[in-house]
Amino acid sequence: MREINITLPDGSKASYPPGVTVTEAISSWHKEKLKSAIAARINGVSVDLSRPLQNGDALELIDVSSEEGLSILRHSISHVMAQAVQDIFPGAQVAIGPSIESGFYYDFEYGQAFAPEDLEKIETRMKEIVAAKHPFQRRELPREEAMAFFRERGEPYKVELINDLPGDVKTVSLYGQGGYVDLCRGPHISSTGKIKAFKLLNVAGAYWRGDEKNKMLQRIYGTGFATDKALKEYLHLLEEAKKRDHRKLGRELDLFQINEDAGQGLIIFHPRGTVLRNLIEDWEKKEHKKRGYEMVMGPQILKAELWKRSGHFDHYRDNMYFTEVEGQSYGIKPMNCLSHMLIYKSKIRSYRDLPIRYFELGTVHRHEKTGVLHGLMRVRQFTQDDAHILCTPSQLNAEIRAIADFVGYAMKIFGFDYEVELSTRPKDSIGSDEEWEMATAALKEAMRDNGMSYEINEGDGAFYGPKIDFKLKDALNRKWQCATIQCDFTLPERFDLSYIGEDGEKHRPVMLHRVILGAIERFMGVLIEHYAGAFPLWLAPVQAVLLTVTDKFIPYGEEVLGRIADAGIRVEKDFRNEKLGYKIREAQLQKIPYMLVIGDREMESGQISPRQRDGQNLGAVGVEAFTSLVREKCARFE
Repeated sequence: MREINITLPDGSKASYPPGVTVTEAISSWHKEKLKSAIAARINGVSVDLSRPLQNGDALELIDVSSEEGLSILRHSISHVMAQAVQDIFPGAQVAIGPSIESGFYYDFEYGQAFAPEDLEKIETRMKEIVAAKHPFQRRELPREEAMAFFRERGEPYKVELINDLPGDVKTVSLYGQGGYVDLCRGPHISSTGKIKAFKLLNVAGAYWRGDEKNKMLQRIYGTGFATDKALKEYLHLLEEAKKRDHRKLGRELDLFQINEDAGQGLIIFHPRGTVLRNLIEDWEKKEHKKRGYEMVMGPQILKAELWKRSGHFDHYRDNMYFTEVEGQSYGIKPMNCLSHMLIYKSKIRSYRDLPIRYFELGTVHRHEKTGVLHGLMRVRQFTQDDAHILCTPSQLNAEIRAIADFVGYAMKIFGFDYEVELSTRPKDSIGSDEEWEMATAALKEAMRDNGMSYEINEGDGAFYGPKIDFKLKDALNRKWQCATIQCDFTLPERFDLSYIGEDGEKHRPVMLHRVILGAIERFMGVLIEHYAGAFPLWLAPVQAVLLTVTDKFIPYGEEVLGRIADAGIRVEKDFRNEKLGYKIREAQLQKIPYMLVIGDREMESGQISPRQRDGQNLGAVGVEAFTSLVREKCARFE
């Protein structure tokens, strides 16, 4: 063949000599496109820019500004880091080093712990490798030959990875740069010189393959971007995130504690934290009642037979706790749905009764490994704003849309934007293909009817049904999974739930599992970080603090305290014999919305002088005028 025909990224056709690479084809088309191109897709498959083209190939470019492009760049940086580690620490064995949402990591086995100053040395060596502009070169080897290659180099983790590949995999790909060679399917950037901005962040422990029975390795985390500006912005956000860390603010604002004596993943709420939690839960109860939900409550433990019937025993058992009572095995509930189905099944239901909406602020327990526990964000005991809706198939669309509207309303009230994903059937699941197709179609149709845009998250649905996931975005533009809607045709079948239809016959209802805020603990953690502890007035555990100038104003202060508290304002007092400036600074550090100063002028006029936490003085006002102001500002939320 003298020439091959290629479809270029703009859809146009072009002819090239056989063996032409992606880079060569793009150079003759639009050479400037190569400045930001990081890799390419040939017939939908991601490849290196050095890959030769074949007749009939359709070519697309992957730009570094895209999500996939940034992931490829970061993965290439992780290879450079692995090379630098082995250059500085001979004998270090490499395990795996993927790109992740915020950057990349690589796991190593080495005889001594990496120290913070070691990261600086590694970074310095990485910069040298980048400056050398080593090309990333791909080669393929027969499986057995590749195993022998890594065995000879003293890389047992690579040997294990190759050995565990499916039996029909006959060849594997390797990538090398500057003498370093790694097992990798690619693609990679063309040269280390394409790397512009990176930073190593920290070292943590990680079990090989995430299994605590395996050896503990050292994981070096880093991040990388296409430009120095983007890197600086990200590092600034990291510093801001440290200031907003809910664990730090939880201690400083006296909200909660995690005590080793009690156990990891178990939250102890202090008075102020309990006030915040109650405010959220009271809001939830009010809003659910407005929308026709009925409050229910189920037990903490249920017989193991029920969890077997539901499928949790087979598909969720590793995340559950079990106990035994008088020879009978019980499962401590990780979810609330089983009790709700038993309530539904307690009597005969008619189509006229549907939809039925059960709501429970249900406390659940999940067996999380210590390594994944994180403050309020990942715990072993938490409370969900859990609801289950049982309805006819014809009611499904309206119910899903109503839940989505509820989520949107809640996010607006609490001050969050959000994105939406549709999570589809996982490999480990129950139910027929037909049931999954119906459930997925119902969710898609409802989102279309509500005008919602969404991304597909393949294979991340619940084991019993697909789901819509709402990911809220906080002040630092981080995403957090909170609300979800799961469509379930399977559990009503397993529990033989039914209703009498208009035709007098039994029919199977559909069940929607849903949460609006999700785990209350997790949502509180997100709230703390979103507002940096400076909660909106309606959510502030303490809305105002009374500050006396000297002890002689204490009697008047006590009178004012009672009047403000009687008006329903959450108020505290600071009548200590300290300087006023000191007490004001302490109240500001506690992020209390209003500081109410009482001195000579205020006592003589029967007023108070409110000062906002941002330092603005409102001037002397009457007590009733102040309480009216607070109630007015909170009215639309409470």
